[in-house]
Amino acid sequence: MNRNSRRWAIALLCLSLALSALACGQVSTNSNSGAGEDAAASNVKTGVKPEADAEVAVIETDYGRIVLELYPNLAPQMVARFKKLAGAGFYNGTAIHRIDPELGIIQGGDPNSKDNNPLNDGTGSSGEPNLPAEFSDILYERGTVGAARAQTEDSANCQFYITLKRQPAFDKRYSVFGRVIEGIGNADIISNAPVTEGADRPADKIIVKSITLAPRSNFGK
Repeated sequence: MNRNSRRWAIALLCLSLALSALACGQVSTNSNSGAGEDAAASNVKTGVKPEADAEVAVIETDYGRIVLELYPNLAPQMVARFKKLAGAGFYNGTAIHRIDPELGIIQGGDPNSKDNNPLNDGTGSSGEPNLPAEFSDILYERGTVGAARAQTEDSANCQFYITLKRQPAFDKRYSVFGRVIEGIGNADIISNAPVTEGADRPADKIIVKSITLAPRSNFGK
């Protein structure tokens, strides 16, 4: 094969590989990718105004109380799971195992955080089946409560997080199931606690003393 023929063969091979990649439907994970947003659009609940559950979740921590309004019309399965676990005392004695003031997030709900091994924090589950994605177009703003999950969309289980500032990268990618209505300042304090060097793990364990349910009517707007 002469030099020109080899060049044409290489060019055709490159074109063939490019077309194969497109045919496989590869989508960028960049949150600003229009292709990614289009692909996820069919799984996102749109135009739904959050409606508060009759009960709130009251989180008592070493740094004070945080009260969460819950939205079963947005994420019915996650709200039901969260209320079931809270009612059973599942969260009592767990820890806020992840804090990141730059990202604006605190995360908890892992039963593994009850033990004395911080290296397994963030990997635990309730033992109940994982839940399907319940994405919506509700924005992740200050005080939004989301369902933590693994890389696969249908992997929410028991862990949760609170965003303390606008976080567009989470929009339509994690299930919104609540909002902080009291104690956001306490969440701010938690997010700024000292961390283990090189990690987003609190240097000193931040205990969730309890998560209990209370009537929504006991709290203001």
